[in-house]
Amino acid sequence: MADNKKQIPEVKKITFAFGKENYRLLFIGLAFLVLGYILMIGGGSDDPKVFSEDIFDFQRLTLAPLLLLTGFIIEIFAIMKKPKEN
Repeated sequence: MADNKKQIPEVKKITFAFGKENYRLLFIGLAFLVLGYILMIGGGSDDPKVFSEDIFDFQRLTLAPLLLLTGFIIEIFAIMKKPKEN
């Protein structure tokens, strides 16, 4: 009678594609991207007949694109990084 017992299949542990470190890196990269886009805002003139030199400052031409590039690199690294197995 013991031979007629049904075999219970093994339960496989479900693993997620991203680990805790991946999500942390994703949010850090997202913060860099948001900050970069915020720094690009502005520089316009209130009067359309008056030219404003504010669009050519360091913040919009150098700092913001560097932050965006850094954010995208962090995002790619966060996606490609293999999570640690416990």
